Amino acid sequence: MNTNYHLIIMAGGVGSRFWPLSNDDLPKQFLDVLGVGRTLIQLTAERFHDIVPTENIWVVTNRHYADLVQEQLPDVPRENILLEPCRRNTAPCICYASWCIKKKNPRATIVVTPSDHIVMDNQRFADSIRDAVDFASETDAIVTLGMKPTRPETGYGYIKADLTFASSRKKNLYRVDAFKEKPTREVAEQYLQDSSYFWNAGIFVWTVSTIVNAFRVYQPEISRIFEKLLPTYGTPREREAIDEQFPLCESISVDYAILEKAEEIFVYPADFGWSDLGTWGSLQENLQRDSYGNAVVGNDVKVFESRNNIIHTEGLRQVVVQGLDGYVVAERDGVLLICQLSEEQRIKLFH
Repeated sequence: MNTNYHLIIMAGGVGSRFWPLSNDDLPKQFLDVLGVGRTLIQLTAERFHDIVPTENIWVVTNRHYADLVQEQLPDVPRENILLEPCRRNTAPCICYASWCIKKKNPRATIVVTPSDHIVMDNQRFADSIRDAVDFASETDAIVTLGMKPTRPETGYGYIKADLTFASSRKKNLYRVDAFKEKPTREVAEQYLQDSSYFWNAGIFVWTVSTIVNAFRVYQPEISRIFEKLLPTYGTPREREAIDEQFPLCESISVDYAILEKAEEIFVYPADFGWSDLGTWGSLQENLQRDSYGNAVVGNDVKVFESRNNIIHTEGLRQVVVQGLDGYVVAERDGVLLICQLSEEQRIKLFH
């Protein structure tokens, strides 16, 4: 484990994609959606257990979730939980944390990861991260992890790699040709047939000097905001200063702000069973299913003459499902949802 390695966990997301399990007060990163006794943010931190020292883990989250982060990640230093007063997408979030890290360790190499994704093969994940970190720490390059597509997914952004140009230092890193928006079904089918396209997992690796300089060059206004606050980081004045200055940042993703502009950017193709769990359907695909395609999370659930469902219950003592095909059945705190999986995009209209 290298004491120069730092981890930024982005945990500010809100929403109700997994309603009634999740809501704006309890987003999915703080839920045990897999039924394994650990929340998504806990699983995220645990994946880096042998890579990054606990004292080098930073969590950027909405100030309303400060207590949740402390409760679920009690070993992370309190001063490493950075609180956003409002939502400004991923670029300001990353810039803020990067300047905090730079003040603590100007030689740091940083991994940035979302808090609410899942990984099925932790060993292969760790191997990929170590390769990417080794490469980034020795260069001025930005590294992003690209997932090998397994289906024509329209809900993910894509990375197009130049497979003819591998890094001279590591043969499994390639220059990025372009970042692609979420495609139509027809375009996603084309990407699936082309080995140079990868899903954009939103996992990035760079040195702190590389990312700070990239913000200075490509997003000078955002950079100036956090650079001038440098004397306050780690002091009692930090919270007030951030509350005042953070809302002045443009709301922009790091993809648009930095990655699409940077020149020295590489993709590390990886395959470790990744999903961003954006829908009930994606959760169903990543849970163990019976011979009829039913995925079940709950203490006492009986399923008869049903197929291709996801059933997720917490408070109910017993649940019996009969005759359903392709449904989500979810319960939390006395609220029960029964909805066709094909219509789950309409769930936000139901509450």
